[in-house]
Amino acid sequence: MAKPPPITNRLRELREQHGGISQSALAEAIGVTRQTVIAIELGKYSPSLESAFRIARVFDLGVEDVFGWEA
Repeated sequence: MAKPPPITNRLRELREQHGGISQSALAEAIGVTRQTVIAIELGKYSPSLESAFRIARVFDLGVEDVFGWEA
């Protein structure tokens, strides 16, 4: 069984706090597919650094306010 990536995130919570932004809308805003947003949100995929910054910018937060790292 594959170990999940050590990156955690608050995407679902942040999408709800920002008027229920859809996964599709977030994907379009950061230039990835909806499937990529789903995988990131579920912790099955760690975003690229560029995507992480783009996501944080959408929510007007710092990267560490959106993502956490568990060693």
